[in-house]
Amino acid sequence: MEKWQEEFWDMIEIVADEVERFFVGMTEMIDSLFEITEEISEQVQNTIATELDQYLQELTDPILEIYSELEDIVVDDIDLGFPYPVEPCQEKNPACIGCRHYHGQVYSGNLLVCGMHPYGWEDENCPDWEQEEL
Repeated sequence: MEKWQEEFWDMIEIVADEVERFFVGMTEMIDSLFEITEEISEQVQNTIATELDQYLQELTDPILEIYSELEDIVVDDIDLGFPYPVEPCQEKNPACIGCRHYHGQVYSGNLLVCGMHPYGWEDENCPDWEQEEL
């Protein structure tokens, strides 16, 4: 082999070595960049999660306080707007006990006793009283 051929192959080997070192260096830099990026993203994620948690806590605390105060209010004192039944007794509507016309539903806080006497009969002997059918 002639000298120029040997020098050419030496130059090719040097270039190959330099290219290999270049790619090894680039690989190390990219690995370092990924490590730094992962650390930064973890820090950002932790920071955002912490701040978001604090924000949501500040937002929900007053609502939870109001809700807990509302739980203290007795539901019986609130008219929910739905009709509910009321049975006649000796204190209220004694003339209606056992009457087939007794309706006994409360609508928006108003008791509808029956169709003939919406507010009930005052004494114990209602003229329209009829025995309930069983």
